[in-house]
Amino acid sequence: MKASEIREMSTKDLLEKVAIEKNQRAKMRLNHAISPLEDTSKIRELRKDIARMLTILHERKINEIKK
Repeated sequence: MKASEIREMSTKDLLEKVAIEKNQRAKMRLNHAISPLEDTSKIRELRKDIARMLTILHERKINEIKK
């Protein structure tokens, strides 16, 4: 997911998406521990997407404080 797509989302939707993605990442890590996944790069992509979302949420929080 690109940063421009994330910025278009509302804060509420973004918080929900972060929770869903974190849950999905945890499930993928558990499944990978039990039996190796074919494409382990998906775990890395999820981690980076979550970080992007949290970064944008943090930017929004800072902007609200400055106003």
